[in-house]
Amino acid sequence: MVVFGDRDTTQKTDATFGKITSETPLALVSQMPENGVIFSDGIESDFLQFNSGTTATIGVAAKKGHLVT
Repeated sequence: MVVFGDRDTTQKTDATFGKITSETPLALVSQMPENGVIFSDGIESDFLQFNSGTTATIGVAAKKGHLVT
């Protein structure tokens, strides 16, 4: 399971907080005409373009990662 939250309170959205499971992925559709991006690690320079009409489906990976410290 993955928990998500929307930090941008200036945009209208139907999903500001929720859970993603293997049975219920999160689908996002961009409404940004240009310069829309997706990034998840806090590093904006490592992004995917996400412009108007693009759909991103976010789900739970089949493999688990392990943090090595």
